[in-house]
Amino acid sequence: MPVSEAHLPPPPPPAANYVPVREAAGVLYVAGQTPHRNGELRLRGRVGEAVSVDDARELAGEAALGALAALKQHLGSLDEIEAIASVTGYVACTPDFALHPRVIDGASDALIAVLGERGRHARAAVGVQSLPDGAPVEVSVIALRRLPARPAAPTAGV
Repeated sequence: MPVSEAHLPPPPPPAANYVPVREAAGVLYVAGQTPHRNGELRLRGRVGEAVSVDDARELAGEAALGALAALKQHLGSLDEIEAIASVTGYVACTPDFALHPRVIDGASDALIAVLGERGRHARAAVGVQSLPDGAPVEVSVIALRRLPARPAAPTAGV
């Protein structure tokens, strides 16, 4: 999924009473993103039932791109991201489904494709009964803002 910053989808508007990104001390908390294209969910349902693992993996990548779009809107440029610290991926699935990591690999792959090594992260992949609006996946991201370069310390006079 080769996507550059210039080709990110438009950031989705909040679906309820929250902000897309909250920053505190250089840590960027991105609200959970569901996979939307042109403002619509492409698929609804649970993985292992109405949604295949491959489709869910692709949708997880789309959700991660939504998180990057929200970060770009907040920061002005993805160059302001030092690193993606953590990703939590939620998979709406049947009780016997066990391939959560494979699904959320789609999100990890998308983040690394766009950001390179800055996109590598710690991660959790969690199975749930349902997600907002019937989405098969939701991805939440925590990123770190790039710190400004510090000026060199003055040297002692000679």
